[in-house]
Amino acid sequence: MKKEKISAKNTQPGRLPNFGVLDVIVGPMFSGKSEELMKRLRRFKIAGLKVMVFNHALDKRYATNKIASHSKQKWQAVSVQKPEEILKKIKKNMDVVIIDEVQFFSKTIIPVINQLITKNIHVVVAGADTDFRGDPFSSVPNLLALADGEVVKLKAVCTVCKKWNATRSQRLLANGQPAPRQDSLIKIGAGDCYQARCRKHHIVIS
Repeated sequence: MKKEKISAKNTQPGRLPNFGVLDVIVGPMFSGKSEELMKRLRRFKIAGLKVMVFNHALDKRYATNKIASHSKQKWQAVSVQKPEEILKKIKKNMDVVIIDEVQFFSKTIIPVINQLITKNIHVVVAGADTDFRGDPFSSVPNLLALADGEVVKLKAVCTVCKKWNATRSQRLLANGQPAPRQDSLIKIGAGDCYQARCRKHHIVIS
């Protein structure tokens, strides 16, 4: 039987579109997530890349329309309430989009990030991977699973045992006692109502 010749032209796939990647930076309060973002921001700027930074409008601890670390480093940002606003406010020809405090956004942040990646944009997000109860926080576990770039899990120094092993954010009431489990999920604050603690010293009152 005569073998049919197959054209190499027909077997080669068409040119595939370029895609961006997703980097995820997670950790408890006071682990340096925002500082890690700013370190990357400086590198992107040195490389001449076009970068746009977003944060959630809820976070006004140190500044408005800025991302800010606990060490008071700041960088200009666009504050938004809903993930869809990112797509509306993003400028043309961006190379990198950075999203800080990603845990505050609803789960529609995931399709928004996927849209950015399909536009060949490098997306970097940072946020807490566990809430004050020690449970997975919002869409962050999903983003960790979807990350195809770099994943960075930071730790802090536990305020109780003074070891660099804190992976939890301890919420405290005004009287200094641990917050009960039924407390509201989101409460904006810093050292006035949160501490970094290890698993052993993290307390949630049932």
